[in-house]
Amino acid sequence: MSTSYLPATTDSIAVALEAKNPSESISILYRILENPSSSPEALRIKEQAITNLSDLLRQENRAEDLRNLLTQLRPFFNLIPKAKTAKIVRGIIDAVAKIPDTSDLQISLCKEMVQWTRAEKRTFLRQRVEARLAALLMENKEYSEALNLLAGLIKEVRRLDDKLLLVDIDLLESKLHFSLRNLPKAKAALTAARTAANAIYVPPAQQGTIDLQSGILHAEEKDYKTAYSYFFEAFEAFNALEDPRAVFSLKYMLLCKIMVSQADDVAGIISSKAGLQYVGVELDAMKAVADAHSKRSLKLFETALRDYKAQLEEDPIVHRHLSSLYDTLLEQNLCRLIEPFSRVEIAHIAELIELPVDHVEKKLSQMILDKKFAGTLDQGAGCLIIFDDPKTDAIYPDTLETISNIGKVVDSLYVRSAKIMA
Repeated sequence: MSTSYLPATTDSIAVALEAKNPSESISILYRILENPSSSPEALRIKEQAITNLSDLLRQENRAEDLRNLLTQLRPFFNLIPKAKTAKIVRGIIDAVAKIPDTSDLQISLCKEMVQWTRAEKRTFLRQRVEARLAALLMENKEYSEALNLLAGLIKEVRRLDDKLLLVDIDLLESKLHFSLRNLPKAKAALTAARTAANAIYVPPAQQGTIDLQSGILHAEEKDYKTAYSYFFEAFEAFNALEDPRAVFSLKYMLLCKIMVSQADDVAGIISSKAGLQYVGVELDAMKAVADAHSKRSLKLFETALRDYKAQLEEDPIVHRHLSSLYDTLLEQNLCRLIEPFSRVEIAHIAELIELPVDHVEKKLSQMILDKKFAGTLDQGAGCLIIFDDPKTDAIYPDTLETISNIGKVVDSLYVRSAKIMA
């Protein structure tokens, strides 16, 4: 990079944009930023140069250079209004976020900016960077550190009554508690986010995020019909904004249909006008699961899980619900198969259900322990012995009821005798 600076003019910006290659453009923009002029026009040109430079560095995947740029710009931030500083800082952090495999760099960058904003007493910017840092820590599965950061931030923001930021933080807290499987606290945080959102205008993307989180929590409570409604609202919001999260909302809508045994509706939703825009591997995965569920076929179910591992097993929300659906299907199929027998080889059941013997044996032992049916496993002979359902003898509950009634009569007689003696 040349040490001689260029004049901060629109002509210099034009020269940078017309350069033969990105490296040359980046070099010219750096030289514009080195110009010592602090006139209003020069500052405006420099702001434009920063925007263009961050875009070029992002396209070139130069994340470390973006981080250094934020450090270099600190003297410049003292010359411009705080609101513009906040916009530039958040823009550069967003640019780093768009570069793949930079989560550790983003965390360290946010921590640096938090320290700088504390030293400069830029509260507005610090709160937003801290919220971003908490979201990054959550993505990195550093849940305790993220919760500690949010605990102080929530108190501070509530005191300032910054409703829009409060919605963001409450939503983030809800996601954190959900990741930690603390459903009551996740619901409480989401309710707080909705309360804050009702008092202000919330951008459609933010409202869609609230609806998406509401759907996830309702699905976790097995209230799939309400969850479907929320996922539909989220899908409409994201679809209108062409947000990539629309496909995930649609995917969760299909999941809800499968979980309430309406798998036949899945094909109709996918082939609708809105669904056709998002045809791809995510929807193909849900269609394969719906087909397996409709045919009550565990083999097709396992094939779908294997073929679409990234879309089904690596999505924690889908995986959790499909695991319970798979267990229910497996139990129903096993109960139907063993019904005609009093003694049957485990290998024969495994052959009928088209699953490995050890997998079937493990599930049968679990079902016996859960008292889904009466029986025992003869592992020496490799057989399952099924007992007749033990008939409860009516004499014991009747005897207990008689003794209870006698006790009531004795108590009544004692009260009467006490009155007479008095």
